[in-house]
Amino acid sequence: MHEELLERENKSAELIVRSLDPLNAEPPLDLLRRSHITANRLFFVRNHAPVPQIDPRSYRLHVNGLVRRELQLSLDELRREFPIRTIVATLQCAGNRRQELMRFKPIPDEIEWHAGAIGTAEWRGVSLRDVLRAAEVLDEAQHVAFLGLDRVRKKDLEFGFGGSIPLEKALSPEVILAFEMNGEPLPPAHGFPLRVVVPGYIGARSVKWLGQITLQKTPSENYFQARAYKIFAPHVTAETADWDRGLTLGELPISSVICSPQDGSEVEAGPLSIKGYALSSGGRSIERVEVSLDGGESWTIAELEPERGRWAWRFWEATLVVDRGEREIVARAWDSAANTQPEEARRIWNFKGYVNNAWHRIWVKVK
Repeated sequence: MHEELLERENKSAELIVRSLDPLNAEPPLDLLRRSHITANRLFFVRNHAPVPQIDPRSYRLHVNGLVRRELQLSLDELRREFPIRTIVATLQCAGNRRQELMRFKPIPDEIEWHAGAIGTAEWRGVSLRDVLRAAEVLDEAQHVAFLGLDRVRKKDLEFGFGGSIPLEKALSPEVILAFEMNGEPLPPAHGFPLRVVVPGYIGARSVKWLGQITLQKTPSENYFQARAYKIFAPHVTAETADWDRGLTLGELPISSVICSPQDGSEVEAGPLSIKGYALSSGGRSIERVEVSLDGGESWTIAELEPERGRWAWRFWEATLVVDRGEREIVARAWDSAANTQPEEARRIWNFKGYVNNAWHRIWVKVK
């Protein structure tokens, strides 16, 4: 059944399906690591509702709220009236690597993402900043809220997926309204006909099927901003959480992942090539990735591949000599602000399973 659904969404049959209704899927790590630009067919899919069918001819983007000029823009008007921008940027789901947190304590009702809910694309569209300037934002505006045209159902309510970012971020040149992905029109599963791309932030802020942009004084009150995508201390549970005190997720933390060899695989004794990806945010660059075979007592510095842009992941590779037996391989990254990763995933466990960026650990059997 899932093969038919993947084919209908023009997705590779090699994606690992985490849920069917709605579709959520991620690529195997060895395939993900093959190219800096993730092919559209391999790009992870994160949906909270069925993919909406939108007629591009009648589509309009509405810009309203604390602006002097409310706008209604067709796709042709967006292309014609604003300069076209292109950016290579990595998007990552806030739940990426949740499966590692689940090893310590159950996280019910959440998708068991491994480390493939991430991908990098060349996005083409128009700068959000240019559109906001055309709308003439009022001085009292502090947040930019987005609302999608999908229909999410929660109990007796039905609403579009939404969220917001601070106005300062919205006015940054890297944030775009994208209508193309890797040289093609946005695929339906990735937001056709228009989506926001907010580099450096959790994927939830890059709202798909964008229908409305609202300038306002306060953050979005949409469920996916006011309730979901908040993080709490490890001792807090869903039953004890005060949602008003949860930390709303925005920027992603630094992280690195081992893509090859894969966890649980068998390898030959001797020199072993270890490959992975690393990512930071805030426009900070990955400066170093280290790999350890002794639980972090000693580290080997990996070779970094050239940067593909301030907002894109960075590939790395290290060769270490491994002896026979069961071996743990650990990786961690450092960025240009000397940020690094926490050692233990259990120390950052949270009941929603968000933003796990602990040292990445895999086990291999060396023959």
